[in-house]
Amino acid sequence: MFNAPLNLKNARILISNDDGINSTGIRKLEIIAKKLAKDVWVVAPHTEQSATGHSLTLRSPLRINKFAQNRFSVNGTPTDCVVLAINKIMKDSPPDLVLSGINCGSNVGEDITYSGTIAAAMEATLFGIPAIALSQEVAEQRSTRKIDWSAAETYSTKIIKRVISVSWPRDVLINVNFPPVPNTQVKGIDITRE
Repeated sequence: MFNAPLNLKNARILISNDDGINSTGIRKLEIIAKKLAKDVWVVAPHTEQSATGHSLTLRSPLRINKFAQNRFSVNGTPTDCVVLAINKIMKDSPPDLVLSGINCGSNVGEDITYSGTIAAAMEATLFGIPAIALSQEVAEQRSTRKIDWSAAETYSTKIIKRVISVSWPRDVLINVNFPPVPNTQVKGIDITRE
């Protein structure tokens, strides 16, 4: 079974992440998504949930906080956010596409197994919804350097449009990582498999 190409003009997009509702990356992804579609929703963890993997909250009550129209936080994991978005917040009209990120830090190799950003995309995939995880690699010592988001900001729109214009298997999520360089130093796009 394959995801059919998606018409973004009429698409409903759900955004989530693991860095939290107030993170820089999710705000940048929300701006990007609103250039692609009119119907954009954000459901993200209330606080940072990095390295939570594909975990669910089972022993504590989950609470949904509404920040603005179509913008919510959940006091749980990224997986909780996607489950609640699809089954509760957006239950009358589920998303056509889930975008997770833009994560602060890359998600490659074994990091994928720990990543809450990947987990949000994975949960959407389990619901049969196409999902793309986006991550911005950061230079060493990020606490003392300003993060350059320009590669992600410049290339996300192009990559999302390209990916949703083709079919891909329903059990596959797309994981995009941007290099820690200014957008002017990006030399191209490579497609790989993990």
